[in-house]
Amino acid sequence: MNPNEIDIHKELKKYFGFDQFKGLQEQVIKSILNKTNTFVIMPTGGGKSLCYQLPALFQNGTAIVVSPLIALMKNQVDAIRSVSSEDGIAHVLNSSLTKTEINQVKKDIVSGITKLLYVAPESLAKEEYVEFLKSVPISFIAIDEAHCISEWGHDFRPEYRNLKNIIKHLGNVPVIGLTATATPKVQEDILKNLDMSDAKTFKASFNRPNLFYEVRPKTKNVESDIIKFIKQNKGKSGIIYCLSRKKVEEIAQVLQVNGISAVPYHAGLDAKTRAKHQDMFLMEDVEVVVATIAFGMGIDKPDVRFVIHHDIPKSLESYYQETGRAGRDGGEGHCLAYYSYKDVEKLEKFMSGKPVAEQEIGFALLQEVVAYAETSMSRRKFLLHYFGEEFDNETGEGGDMDDNVRNPKPKSEAKDNVVKVLQVVRDTKHLYKSKEIVFTLMGKINAVIKAHRTDSQDFFGCGNDKEERYWMALIRQVLVAGLLKKDIETYGILKLSPEGIAYLKNPTSFMMTEDHEYSEEEDDAIVAASKSSGTADEALMAMLKDLRKKEAKKLGVPPFVVFQDPSLEDMALKYPISIEELSNVHGVGEGKAKKYGKPFVDLIARYVDENDIIRPDDLVVKSTGANSANKLYIIQNIDRKLSLEDIAKAKGLTMDNLLKEMEQIVYSGTKLNIKYWIDEILDDEQQDEIHDYFMDSQTDKIEDALKEFDGDYDIEELRLMRIKFISEVAN
Repeated sequence: MNPNEIDIHKELKKYFGFDQFKGLQEQVIKSILNKTNTFVIMPTGGGKSLCYQLPALFQNGTAIVVSPLIALMKNQVDAIRSVSSEDGIAHVLNSSLTKTEINQVKKDIVSGITKLLYVAPESLAKEEYVEFLKSVPISFIAIDEAHCISEWGHDFRPEYRNLKNIIKHLGNVPVIGLTATATPKVQEDILKNLDMSDAKTFKASFNRPNLFYEVRPKTKNVESDIIKFIKQNKGKSGIIYCLSRKKVEEIAQVLQVNGISAVPYHAGLDAKTRAKHQDMFLMEDVEVVVATIAFGMGIDKPDVRFVIHHDIPKSLESYYQETGRAGRDGGEGHCLAYYSYKDVEKLEKFMSGKPVAEQEIGFALLQEVVAYAETSMSRRKFLLHYFGEEFDNETGEGGDMDDNVRNPKPKSEAKDNVVKVLQVVRDTKHLYKSKEIVFTLMGKINAVIKAHRTDSQDFFGCGNDKEERYWMALIRQVLVAGLLKKDIETYGILKLSPEGIAYLKNPTSFMMTEDHEYSEEEDDAIVAASKSSGTADEALMAMLKDLRKKEAKKLGVPPFVVFQDPSLEDMALKYPISIEELSNVHGVGEGKAKKYGKPFVDLIARYVDENDIIRPDDLVVKSTGANSANKLYIIQNIDRKLSLEDIAKAKGLTMDNLLKEMEQIVYSGTKLNIKYWIDEILDDEQQDEIHDYFMDSQTDKIEDALKEFDGDYDIEELRLMRIKFISEVAN
């Protein structure tokens, strides 16, 4: 088939309904049709899969697509089948198939129906499959997620290493490698390991000008900060990434309790739940999905408006890929990461059990993430430099789309210190990574420096007037400026670039920005400040008590039925002026806020207005504690009229703690119908007697009730009756 005779625009329209190609797609497809080995680096959302799907559809033979993820393969096969009348046009070949299904796949390939065959690298290693594939015409082999072949990739898979040998067995077939993220080091690795150094490389720009990058310090209030952020972006879709399943569950619960529709997603959930949660997100039944990185593979939701990293990821590749799920439609995308060095130390601890070579790579990748978080230069420029791309903030698209550019930190002249750095790199003979260069400048000794006898050189300690943080920040900025480069072969070792050599001959001004300092002290100060204002407004408190009395009288119920004292105190502390804010107050749930709240928020709004009160802007977040799952369980099983003893036993609670949970539930406005249980222990007359007591009492204190009945009833009976009373009268 002569590639020049094919009208690929016509084919594009026929199969995919598009009028034109995006970015580099057309050039890549032409390269494949010319039977040239091809390497494609195209960021997520750039239309990478079309590059091999389209040429496979109209060429003779079957294209083999190697992909690491079974779920992804299935999505792609379904998508291809939807553009053709033949179901057999695309197949998966992996461990999930039955013998009959495998025979059907082979039959479709032999008869020329199958144009795309998706296989996992493990399946390709099976001899019977290789033998079969040798006997049929193959149009080309596409290796998706090619970065899995490199130990320096963020997703290394040893089975990818064997692909080179398998491909050789299949004869002289063109190979196309594709990846969405690859640093120069990983690119070199891929070409070497696939034995395709002659490949034609197509690299799309990694710049996503519509994404706004921001890093915030991870303080103790991170959850309330996330909730505030989501509420400011009401109605928009977002993803929150956490490193552990436990954290995913916790954050999803906190969001739900605070009135945000969110679902968890991680590998620990069964497949059905995962699929359901993914669909709910795609169909916009929920706004936010909280996930481990298991989520998002093959998620094609174009209008994700924010991606939040609750925990810092292990590498900038992961970070780039995860943030790349925002704003695929070209609309706004806000990428917010929370950073604390403690998280980095946790990740380092995880790595300590791994083989040394793997540890070294892991540490190097993690240090890049730290550098990204702490830098004060343009985050976009920093990221693109990491992926081997130049970016100019003045002329580049999206140049002002990050927190550092919008809120620049002061700069200082660092010309002389840049010279010191470059000289030390040169005079230590290009042997050291950043850490050793900094140690040399500061005059600190470690084993490597001792081994090379650098401590006896006259430049040792020439920069001891500055701290380690300063030198690290300067080295990062000098790297991005292109005066130093990291050697690809021995990753992490610093070498002078030709520009760096020129700079030493003729130094010019170098304005350096200070790094961010994310200290734990600052964290404690924030918390202290919010705690110190913890006394309620006495004047407002008195007004609220008066109002409560009036409302209770109108409704013919005791005041404590409307709101308890701790709830009023909390109102006098937080000044809620809407029903939604009121439902975040201690001991007040949504039901209660709606039922009794209006006059209270009106009063507070007037009071705030007349007295020019500045309200706390972080309306305190309702915590789920570990017990929100308990609460749900209690409500559901009381509905099913289960014995309270069984409920307590199932949740490992004492009766006292179960009653406490139940009290919290009814006091925040949810009904609990426990008549079935009380009927077992008290007759109607006794129930009426206690009910009337609470109705006429000014207080719901159990001590007062005990005194009143003088031993007729025990504490448990009175507490149960109080729960029944509040449930019936107040809710």
